Amino acid sequence: MSGRSTPAVSVIIPAHDAERFIAPALESALAQSYGDLEIIVVDDRSSDGTPGIIEGYAQRDARVRLLRHPENRGPAEARNTALRAARGRFIAFLDGDDLWMEGKLEAQLNFMEAERCAFSMTAYRRISEDGDVISGVIPVPSRLDYESGLRNTAIATSTVLLDREKTGPFEMLNTRYDDYTLWLRLLKQGWEARGLPQDLVRYRIVKGSWSRNKLRSAWEVWRVYRNIERLTFPRALRCFVHYAWNAAVKYSR
Repeated sequence: MSGRSTPAVSVIIPAHDAERFIAPALESALAQSYGDLEIIVVDDRSSDGTPGIIEGYAQRDARVRLLRHPENRGPAEARNTALRAARGRFIAFLDGDDLWMEGKLEAQLNFMEAERCAFSMTAYRRISEDGDVISGVIPVPSRLDYESGLRNTAIATSTVLLDREKTGPFEMLNTRYDDYTLWLRLLKQGWEARGLPQDLVRYRIVKGSWSRNKLRSAWEVWRVYRNIERLTFPRALRCFVHYAWNAAVKYSR
């Protein structure tokens, strides 16, 4: 896959007021053993020093590209802006406050080639704002289809790698759970998500972030069931019970 005129992997990073964390995130992507990549960072109208940090990396390494929104549009539209600019066959997502472990991309690409799959995710650990590991390994199922995906938010965005040559083009819905709705859409199309059981990502827990409010997150999952997936009330309730149980198990680790 190396030696192409275009990169094999496009790394998608949305960033908003991320000056505390964006440099380590970029370093973790640039340090990958698999180097045939581009890193597209979309600054979503940050009010801090985020754009300047990204621009510094772009000047030092041609693989980094900075795109800027003139107004704040949210993470879904930031990811869509990057997706429209992406040239790679493979799309890798990395949030601006998360980290990849060394060798993440290489291991995942080899795994996808061996499994002949279009959609993969990996295990990970949670870290604090200061970067301290605060959880054990959060495992992933060996595979998820649409029905099991409805019952389990096991897929962490920064662990996902997608093969656009197989899936065709895709974009995010402009919802709070833009990532989850994309996973469900791909699973509903018949693509199965395969889990690589290696601990390859660090998911940062940031105080005050939207995802830290579990009641609000649960409400958004319910809205996905009813308003986007159009599940009947009984089916949505069954899926929600499974989701809540799986979430409780995940966060107990």
